[in-house]
Amino acid sequence: MRIAHLSDLHLLSLEGAIPFRLLNKRLTGYINIRFRRRAVHKPHAVHAAAKEIQRLGIDHVVITGDVSNLALEREFVLVRSFLQRDLGLPPDRVSLVPGNHDAYTKGAHRAQRFTQYFAPYLRSDLQLDAPAREGGRGAERDGAGSVFPFVHLRGPVAIIGLSTAWPRPPLVASGRIGAAQLRALERVLAHPEVRRRTPIVLQHHPLHNPASLTKTLLEGLGDAAAEGRLLRQVSRGLLLHGHLHRRIHRKLHTDRGHIDAVGAASASLLHDSDERMAGFNVYEIDDAGGIKGITSHRFVPGHDVFREVPVPQR
Repeated sequence: MRIAHLSDLHLLSLEGAIPFRLLNKRLTGYINIRFRRRAVHKPHAVHAAAKEIQRLGIDHVVITGDVSNLALEREFVLVRSFLQRDLGLPPDRVSLVPGNHDAYTKGAHRAQRFTQYFAPYLRSDLQLDAPAREGGRGAERDGAGSVFPFVHLRGPVAIIGLSTAWPRPPLVASGRIGAAQLRALERVLAHPEVRRRTPIVLQHHPLHNPASLTKTLLEGLGDAAAEGRLLRQVSRGLLLHGHLHRRIHRKLHTDRGHIDAVGAASASLLHDSDERMAGFNVYEIDDAGGIKGITSHRFVPGHDVFREVPVPQR
């Protein structure tokens, strides 16, 4: 089984960015787009990645958040079109989770805009019991929402989708999973259908936080330590993330083995560095659930092709 990993698409549309909708955190994001982000994030790189994924005959695609810039409706329409037309895969072959840009404002988060637009891709194969899936207002306060975590059972793997997306003040990009999702994750990991498969956890923010406390508060995952404690029971697996706009491979050592924590570069970012240039990762899983390969495919601007590069280990 081969799984392609895209992240941080940042597909752009400023339709709907009328003045009164900019009187919040979107104002700083709008300025960033106008003067910097649009110059380096190019949608043609994302569309080229979709073509390459089709050419490679990938079995499943995962996307770890920040598909939009300002969490506007038109941006989510663009992303949905990309999934349907460019990737051309049915919803049961795609798994995606939101990033901080996809819950950019309290309004977008409160309306659960991401889950409304991508509902077919978020349906869980496991029906969690009532204590595990806490919906409604309590889950909203916790930053989760009733669809997270979801579980997609695909051959030898169990894909577990978490939301770390939470509306934050301007210039703050941190995230958290929240107590409700963490309780649900504990039950998911104990489920027999998950235990007999290799778990692949999807989330936007990396589990490994920056060394600096200040950077962690501004950019990191607030409850990373709590998640790490739950994952200690896992003997092998993948934790896939984005957010850093770079290829990176780290390990979380557990009680019985380790989990490979792998970040993908932004699918749209044009950058001089191999670590940051647009592209996607590919993971090869054998029939027994063994992780046989972790590679990345780097975009080559001007040629709209990709070349394979290693994922740097830290």
